[in-house]
Amino acid sequence: MDERIVVTGIGAVTPVGTGRQAVWEALLAGRSGIGPVESFDTAAYNVHLGGEVRGFEASRFLRRVDPAQVGRASQLACAAARLALGDAGLDVGSADPVRCGVAMGTTSGEPREVERFNDSYVGERLDEIDRRFIALYPCHTIAASVAAEVCFAGPSSMFPTACAAGNYAVAHASDVLRAGRADVMLAGGADSFSRITYTGFARLGAIAPERCQPFDRDRKGMIPGEGAAVLVLEPYARAQRRGARIYAEVAGYGLSCDAHHMTGAHPEGDGARRAMEQALATAGLAADEVSYVSAHGTGTPTNDRLESLAFHRVFGAAARRVPVSSIKSMLGHTMGAASAIEAAVCSLAVAEGVVPPTINFEVPDPDCDLDVVPNEARQIPVRVAMNNAYAFGGNNASVLFREVAR
Repeated sequence: MDERIVVTGIGAVTPVGTGRQAVWEALLAGRSGIGPVESFDTAAYNVHLGGEVRGFEASRFLRRVDPAQVGRASQLACAAARLALGDAGLDVGSADPVRCGVAMGTTSGEPREVERFNDSYVGERLDEIDRRFIALYPCHTIAASVAAEVCFAGPSSMFPTACAAGNYAVAHASDVLRAGRADVMLAGGADSFSRITYTGFARLGAIAPERCQPFDRDRKGMIPGEGAAVLVLEPYARAQRRGARIYAEVAGYGLSCDAHHMTGAHPEGDGARRAMEQALATAGLAADEVSYVSAHGTGTPTNDRLESLAFHRVFGAAARRVPVSSIKSMLGHTMGAASAIEAAVCSLAVAEGVVPPTINFEVPDPDCDLDVVPNEARQIPVRVAMNNAYAFGGNNASVLFREVAR
Protein backbone atom coordinates (compact mmCIF):
# COMPACT_ATOMS: atom_id res chain seq x y z
CA MET A 1 0.00 0.00 0.00
CA ASP A 2 1.53 3.31 -1.13
CA GLU A 3 -0.27 5.51 1.39
CA ARG A 4 0.56 9.10 2.30
CA ILE A 5 1.01 9.44 6.07
CA VAL A 6 0.27 12.73 7.79
CA VAL A 7 0.63 14.34 11.20
CA THR A 8 -2.74 15.34 12.64
CA GLY A 9 -1.99 15.78 16.34
CA ILE A 10 0.89 16.96 18.50
CA GLY A 11 1.38 16.56 22.24
CA ALA A 12 4.47 17.61 24.18
CA VAL A 13 5.68 17.91 27.76
CA THR A 14 8.96 19.84 27.91
CA PRO A 15 11.13 22.06 30.12
CA VAL A 16 9.66 25.15 28.40
CA GLY A 17 6.01 24.18 28.67
CA THR A 18 3.30 21.59 28.22
CA GLY A 19 1.00 21.32 25.22
CA ARG A 20 1.58 22.13 21.56
CA GLN A 21 0.82 25.83 21.71
CA ALA A 22 2.73 26.60 24.92
CA VAL A 23 5.83 24.74 23.75
CA TRP A 24 5.76 26.27 20.28
CA GLU A 25 5.36 29.83 21.56
CA ALA A 26 8.21 29.37 24.04
CA LEU A 27 10.57 28.01 21.39
CA LEU A 28 9.78 30.78 18.93
CA ALA A 29 10.40 33.31 21.69
CA GLY A 30 13.81 31.75 22.38
CA ARG A 31 12.88 30.96 25.98
CA SER A 32 15.21 28.66 27.89
CA GLY A 33 13.92 25.91 30.17
CA ILE A 34 17.36 25.18 31.57
CA GLY A 35 18.16 25.91 35.20
CA PRO A 36 19.73 24.52 38.37
CA VAL A 37 18.90 20.84 38.88
CA GLU A 38 16.15 20.39 41.49
CA SER A 39 15.38 16.66 41.38
CA PHE A 40 18.61 15.64 43.14
CA ASP A 41 21.60 17.22 44.87
CA THR A 42 24.41 18.08 42.44
CA ALA A 43 26.88 19.22 45.11
CA ALA A 44 29.20 16.34 44.27
CA TYR A 45 29.35 17.36 40.59
CA ASN A 46 31.22 20.21 38.95
CA VAL A 47 28.15 21.00 36.79
CA HIS A 48 24.69 21.86 38.07
CA LEU A 49 22.30 22.66 35.20
CA GLY A 50 19.52 20.62 33.65
CA GLY A 51 16.39 20.88 31.55
CA GLU A 52 13.72 19.58 33.94
CA VAL A 53 9.94 19.58 33.51
CA ARG A 54 8.92 21.54 36.60
CA GLY A 55 5.51 21.38 38.23
CA PHE A 56 4.37 18.34 36.26
CA GLU A 57 1.35 16.61 37.82
CA ALA A 58 0.60 13.33 36.08
CA SER A 59 -2.86 13.14 37.65
CA ARG A 60 -3.93 16.11 35.50
CA PHE A 61 -3.55 14.01 32.36
CA LEU A 62 -3.76 10.30 33.17
CA ARG A 63 -7.29 8.91 33.33
CA ARG A 64 -6.90 5.13 33.15
CA VAL A 65 -3.35 4.41 34.28
CA ASP A 66 -2.59 5.04 37.96
CA PRO A 67 0.38 7.44 38.05
CA ALA A 68 1.65 5.72 41.20
CA GLN A 69 1.95 2.44 39.29
CA VAL A 70 4.23 3.72 36.49
CA GLY A 71 7.54 5.54 36.31
CA ARG A 72 8.04 9.21 35.45
CA ALA A 73 8.97 8.60 31.80
CA SER A 74 5.72 6.66 31.34
CA GLN A 75 3.81 9.47 33.03
CA LEU A 76 5.32 12.03 30.65
CA ALA A 77 4.60 9.80 27.66
CA CYS A 78 0.97 9.20 28.66
CA ALA A 79 0.44 12.93 29.17
CA ALA A 80 1.91 13.70 25.73
CA ALA A 81 -0.29 11.00 24.16
CA ARG A 82 -3.43 12.45 25.75
CA LEU A 83 -2.48 15.93 24.55
CA ALA A 84 -1.78 14.66 21.02
CA LEU A 85 -5.11 12.87 20.74
CA GLY A 86 -6.92 15.96 22.01
CA ASP A 87 -5.05 18.11 19.50
CA ALA A 88 -6.03 15.70 16.72
CA GLY A 89 -9.68 15.76 17.73
CA LEU A 90 -9.70 11.98 17.96
CA ASP A 91 -12.27 10.28 20.18
CA VAL A 92 -10.49 7.12 21.32
CA GLY A 93 -13.81 5.60 22.34
CA SER A 94 -15.06 5.63 18.75
CA ALA A 95 -11.95 4.05 17.21
CA ASP A 96 -11.36 0.33 16.74
CA PRO A 97 -8.66 -0.29 19.38
CA VAL A 98 -7.16 -3.20 17.43
CA ARG A 99 -6.50 -0.83 14.51
CA CYS A 100 -4.72 1.75 16.67
CA GLY A 101 -1.10 1.34 17.74
CA VAL A 102 1.84 2.87 19.57
CA ALA A 103 5.53 3.34 18.72
CA MET A 104 7.71 5.01 21.35
CA GLY A 105 11.42 5.64 21.80
CA THR A 106 13.63 6.10 24.84
CA THR A 107 17.22 6.20 25.98
CA SER A 108 16.93 4.91 29.53
CA GLY A 109 13.44 3.54 30.08
CA GLU A 110 12.65 4.18 33.73
CA PRO A 111 16.08 4.88 35.31
CA ARG A 112 14.62 6.37 38.48
CA GLU A 113 13.45 2.89 39.43
CA VAL A 114 17.05 1.65 39.16
CA GLU A 115 18.19 4.60 41.23
CA ARG A 116 15.72 3.64 43.95
CA PHE A 117 17.01 0.06 43.84
CA ASN A 118 20.62 1.27 44.08
CA ASP A 119 19.83 3.53 47.03
CA SER A 120 18.13 0.66 48.85
CA TYR A 121 21.04 -1.67 48.09
CA VAL A 122 23.69 0.78 49.27
CA GLY A 123 21.64 1.58 52.36
CA GLU A 124 21.13 -2.15 53.07
CA ARG A 125 17.37 -1.73 52.76
CA LEU A 126 16.65 -4.23 50.00
CA ASP A 127 13.50 -5.26 51.82
CA GLU A 128 12.02 -2.01 50.46
CA ILE A 129 12.18 -3.41 46.91
CA ASP A 130 9.33 -5.70 45.92
CA ARG A 131 8.52 -7.50 42.70
CA ARG A 132 6.83 -4.38 41.32
CA PHE A 133 10.33 -3.15 40.42
CA ILE A 134 10.50 -5.68 37.56
CA ALA A 135 7.22 -4.35 36.17
CA LEU A 136 8.25 -0.69 36.39
CA TYR A 137 11.82 -0.59 35.10
CA PRO A 138 12.05 -2.14 31.56
CA CYS A 139 11.82 0.38 28.73
CA HIS A 140 8.90 -1.38 27.03
CA THR A 141 6.68 -0.27 29.89
CA ILE A 142 6.56 3.22 28.34
CA ALA A 143 4.79 2.06 25.17
CA ALA A 144 2.67 -0.37 27.18
CA SER A 145 1.57 2.41 29.54
CA VAL A 146 0.61 4.68 26.63
CA ALA A 147 -1.39 1.89 25.02
CA ALA A 148 -3.15 1.14 28.30
CA GLU A 149 -3.89 4.82 28.95
CA VAL A 150 -5.59 5.38 25.59
CA CYS A 151 -6.98 1.82 25.11
CA PHE A 152 -5.00 1.10 21.93
CA ALA A 153 -4.68 -2.63 21.29
CA GLY A 154 -2.91 -2.63 17.92
CA PRO A 155 0.82 -2.85 17.10
CA SER A 156 2.97 -1.65 20.01
CA SER A 157 6.73 -1.16 19.74
CA MET A 158 9.53 0.34 21.81
CA PHE A 159 12.78 1.68 20.35
CA PRO A 160 15.68 2.05 22.81
CA THR A 161 17.91 3.72 20.21
CA ALA A 162 18.95 6.50 22.57
CA CYS A 163 18.90 10.05 21.23
CA ALA A 164 17.58 8.99 17.81
CA ALA A 165 14.73 6.91 19.27
CA GLY A 166 11.90 9.35 18.57
CA ASN A 167 12.77 9.43 14.88
CA TYR A 168 12.96 5.63 14.81
CA ALA A 169 9.47 5.50 16.31
CA VAL A 170 8.04 7.93 13.74
CA ALA A 171 9.68 5.97 10.91
CA HIS A 172 8.33 2.66 12.16
CA ALA A 173 4.84 4.02 12.77
CA SER A 174 4.66 5.40 9.23
CA ASP A 175 5.67 1.98 7.89
CA VAL A 176 2.96 0.26 9.95
CA LEU A 177 0.35 2.61 8.53
CA ARG A 178 1.59 2.28 4.94
CA ALA A 179 1.46 -1.50 5.31
CA GLY A 180 -2.20 -1.25 6.31
CA ARG A 181 -1.59 -2.81 9.72
CA ALA A 182 -3.21 0.10 11.57
CA ASP A 183 -5.45 3.11 10.97
CA VAL A 184 -3.91 5.39 13.61
CA MET A 185 -0.49 5.35 15.25
CA LEU A 186 0.88 7.32 18.17
CA ALA A 187 4.60 7.87 17.66
CA GLY A 188 7.09 9.64 19.89
CA GLY A 189 9.63 9.39 22.66
CA ALA A 190 10.05 9.95 26.38
CA ASP A 191 12.77 10.09 29.03
CA SER A 192 12.87 11.32 32.61
CA PHE A 193 15.63 13.35 34.21
CA SER A 194 18.04 10.83 35.68
CA ARG A 195 20.90 10.83 38.14
CA ILE A 196 22.39 7.91 36.21
CA THR A 197 22.33 9.78 32.90
CA TYR A 198 23.59 12.99 34.47
CA THR A 199 26.49 11.20 36.15
CA GLY A 200 27.48 9.50 32.92
CA PHE A 201 27.62 12.69 30.90
CA ALA A 202 29.34 14.55 33.73
CA ARG A 203 32.05 11.87 33.92
CA LEU A 204 32.51 12.19 30.15
CA GLY A 205 33.07 15.93 30.62
CA ALA A 206 30.23 16.54 28.16
CA ILE A 207 27.96 18.83 30.24
CA ALA A 208 28.26 22.57 29.71
CA PRO A 209 28.86 24.50 32.94
CA GLU A 210 26.76 27.57 32.09
CA ARG A 211 24.64 27.22 28.93
CA CYS A 212 24.19 25.15 25.80
CA GLN A 213 25.62 26.87 22.69
CA PRO A 214 25.18 24.64 19.64
CA PHE A 215 27.50 25.47 16.74
CA ASP A 216 29.09 28.40 18.60
CA ARG A 217 32.89 28.50 18.50
CA ASP A 218 33.00 28.63 22.31
CA ARG A 219 30.52 25.82 22.96
CA LYS A 220 31.41 23.67 25.96
CA GLY A 221 28.91 20.82 25.88
CA MET A 222 25.35 19.62 26.16
CA ILE A 223 22.92 19.90 29.07
CA PRO A 224 20.77 16.88 30.01
CA GLY A 225 17.00 17.30 29.97
CA GLU A 226 13.75 15.38 30.07
CA GLY A 227 10.38 15.38 28.39
CA ALA A 228 8.07 13.61 25.98
CA ALA A 229 6.40 14.22 22.65
CA VAL A 230 3.85 12.19 20.72
CA LEU A 231 2.56 12.67 17.18
CA VAL A 232 -0.74 11.32 15.88
CA LEU A 233 -0.09 9.75 12.48
CA GLU A 234 -2.76 8.52 10.10
CA PRO A 235 -3.27 8.00 6.36
CA TYR A 236 -4.02 11.17 4.44
CA ALA A 237 -7.29 9.80 3.06
CA ARG A 238 -8.55 8.98 6.56
CA ALA A 239 -7.53 12.40 7.88
CA GLN A 240 -9.35 14.06 4.99
CA ARG A 241 -12.53 12.06 5.56
CA ARG A 242 -12.79 13.16 9.17
CA GLY A 243 -11.89 16.76 8.41
CA ALA A 244 -8.71 16.70 10.48
CA ARG A 245 -6.22 19.54 10.62
CA ILE A 246 -3.05 18.31 8.90
CA TYR A 247 0.31 19.70 9.98
CA ALA A 248 2.61 17.90 7.57
CA GLU A 249 3.23 14.69 5.66
CA VAL A 250 5.89 12.19 6.71
CA ALA A 251 7.70 12.21 3.38
CA GLY A 252 10.50 9.71 4.03
CA TYR A 253 13.22 8.59 6.40
CA GLY A 254 16.74 7.22 6.49
CA LEU A 255 18.40 5.04 9.14
CA SER A 256 22.03 4.08 9.48
CA CYS A 257 24.56 2.79 11.98
CA ASP A 258 28.16 3.99 12.13
CA ALA A 259 29.33 0.74 13.75
CA HIS A 260 32.31 2.89 14.70
CA HIS A 261 32.36 3.55 18.44
CA MET A 262 30.05 3.26 21.44
CA THR A 263 29.98 6.99 22.16
CA GLY A 264 31.91 8.65 19.32
CA ALA A 265 30.51 9.47 15.88
CA HIS A 266 32.30 8.44 12.71
CA PRO A 267 35.18 10.92 12.12
CA GLU A 268 33.85 11.78 8.65
CA GLY A 269 30.21 11.89 9.71
CA ASP A 270 29.56 8.88 7.49
CA GLY A 271 26.49 7.53 9.32
CA ALA A 272 24.83 10.94 9.48
CA ARG A 273 25.47 11.45 5.78
CA ARG A 274 23.96 8.10 4.84
CA ALA A 275 20.85 8.70 6.96
CA MET A 276 20.21 12.06 5.29
CA GLU A 277 20.82 10.68 1.81
CA GLN A 278 18.47 7.74 2.41
CA ALA A 279 15.76 10.05 3.72
CA LEU A 280 16.00 12.23 0.61
CA ALA A 281 15.98 9.17 -1.65
CA THR A 282 12.90 7.59 -0.04
CA ALA A 283 11.06 10.93 -0.27
CA GLY A 284 12.12 11.47 -3.88
CA LEU A 285 13.61 14.86 -2.98
CA ALA A 286 16.85 16.64 -3.76
CA ALA A 287 18.87 18.30 -0.99
CA ASP A 288 18.19 21.78 -2.39
CA GLU A 289 14.45 21.22 -1.92
CA VAL A 290 14.85 21.17 1.89
CA SER A 291 13.67 24.44 3.44
CA TYR A 292 14.73 23.87 7.07
CA VAL A 293 16.76 21.40 9.12
CA SER A 294 16.20 20.66 12.80
CA ALA A 295 19.73 19.75 13.79
CA HIS A 296 20.81 17.19 16.35
CA GLY A 297 22.89 20.14 17.63
CA THR A 298 23.92 18.98 21.09
CA GLY A 299 26.47 21.72 21.72
CA THR A 300 29.45 19.39 22.21
CA PRO A 301 32.56 20.43 20.26
CA THR A 302 32.94 17.16 18.34
CA ASN A 303 29.30 16.38 17.58
CA ASP A 304 28.48 19.79 16.16
CA ARG A 305 31.59 19.76 13.98
CA LEU A 306 30.87 16.29 12.57
CA GLU A 307 27.19 17.07 12.02
CA SER A 308 28.22 20.17 10.08
CA LEU A 309 30.71 18.11 8.04
CA ALA A 310 28.06 15.54 7.16
CA PHE A 311 25.60 18.31 6.28
CA HIS A 312 28.08 19.91 3.86
CA ARG A 313 28.75 16.53 2.25
CA VAL A 314 25.04 16.03 1.56
CA PHE A 315 23.92 19.59 0.76
CA GLY A 316 26.98 20.89 -1.03
CA ALA A 317 26.64 24.54 -2.02
CA ALA A 318 23.20 24.73 -0.38
CA ALA A 319 24.68 23.95 3.06
CA ARG A 320 25.37 27.62 3.83
CA ARG A 321 21.90 28.90 2.92
CA VAL A 322 19.51 26.30 4.38
CA PRO A 323 18.39 27.38 7.89
CA VAL A 324 19.62 24.87 10.49
CA SER A 325 18.67 25.35 14.16
CA SER A 326 18.96 23.45 17.42
CA ILE A 327 16.20 23.66 20.02
CA LYS A 328 18.49 21.81 22.46
CA SER A 329 19.88 25.27 23.17
CA MET A 330 16.56 25.89 24.97
CA LEU A 331 15.41 22.48 26.18
CA GLY A 332 18.68 20.74 26.85
CA HIS A 333 19.10 17.24 25.48
CA THR A 334 15.90 15.40 26.33
CA MET A 335 17.44 12.06 25.32
CA GLY A 336 14.87 9.66 23.82
CA ALA A 337 12.32 12.47 23.65
CA ALA A 338 14.64 14.80 21.72
CA SER A 339 13.94 13.83 18.12
CA ALA A 340 10.25 13.31 18.92
CA ILE A 341 10.00 16.92 20.15
CA GLU A 342 12.01 17.98 17.11
CA ALA A 343 9.63 16.04 14.84
CA ALA A 344 6.82 18.11 16.34
CA VAL A 345 8.85 21.26 15.65
CA CYS A 346 9.39 20.25 12.01
CA SER A 347 5.66 19.57 11.58
CA LEU A 348 4.79 22.95 13.06
CA ALA A 349 7.43 24.73 10.97
CA VAL A 350 5.84 23.28 7.82
CA ALA A 351 2.34 24.19 8.98
CA GLU A 352 3.09 27.73 10.14
CA GLY A 353 6.03 28.93 8.05
CA VAL A 354 8.32 29.87 10.92
CA VAL A 355 11.40 28.19 12.40
CA PRO A 356 12.75 28.41 15.96
CA PRO A 357 16.19 29.85 16.70
CA THR A 358 19.43 28.51 18.08
CA ILE A 359 19.85 30.65 21.19
CA ASN A 360 23.12 31.51 22.97
CA PHE A 361 24.87 31.83 19.61
CA GLU A 362 27.57 34.52 19.70
CA VAL A 363 30.75 33.56 17.85
CA PRO A 364 30.63 31.72 14.50
CA ASP A 365 32.79 28.61 14.19
CA PRO A 366 34.52 28.06 10.83
CA ASP A 367 34.05 24.31 11.38
CA CYS A 368 30.28 24.84 11.64
CA ASP A 369 29.73 27.03 8.59
CA LEU A 370 25.93 26.99 8.66
CA ASP A 371 22.99 29.38 8.91
CA VAL A 372 22.01 28.44 12.47
CA VAL A 373 19.08 30.90 12.77
CA PRO A 374 20.91 32.71 15.57
CA ASN A 375 18.89 33.87 18.59
CA GLU A 376 15.66 34.89 16.83
CA ALA A 377 12.94 32.88 15.12
CA ARG A 378 12.59 33.37 11.40
CA GLN A 379 9.49 33.44 9.20
CA ILE A 380 10.11 31.53 5.99
CA PRO A 381 8.02 29.22 3.80
CA VAL A 382 8.86 25.67 4.95
CA ARG A 383 7.89 23.22 2.24
CA VAL A 384 10.23 20.48 3.43
CA ALA A 385 11.76 20.07 6.90
CA MET A 386 14.45 17.56 7.80
CA ASN A 387 14.79 16.23 11.35
CA ASN A 388 18.23 14.82 12.19
CA ALA A 389 19.10 12.70 15.23
CA TYR A 390 22.36 10.93 16.04
CA ALA A 391 22.86 8.69 19.04
CA PHE A 392 25.33 6.66 21.06
CA GLY A 393 25.93 3.28 19.50
CA GLY A 394 26.12 4.94 16.08
CA ASN A 395 22.33 5.07 15.63
CA ASN A 396 21.40 7.75 13.09
CA ALA A 397 17.95 8.72 11.88
CA SER A 398 16.72 11.44 9.55
CA VAL A 399 13.01 12.03 8.90
CA LEU A 400 11.55 14.39 6.30
CA PHE A 401 8.29 16.28 6.72
CA ARG A 402 6.68 18.22 3.88
CA GLU A 403 3.65 20.35 3.22
CA VAL A 404 0.63 18.48 1.99
CA ALA A 405 -0.43 19.16 -1.56
CA ARG A 406 -4.20 19.45 -1.46
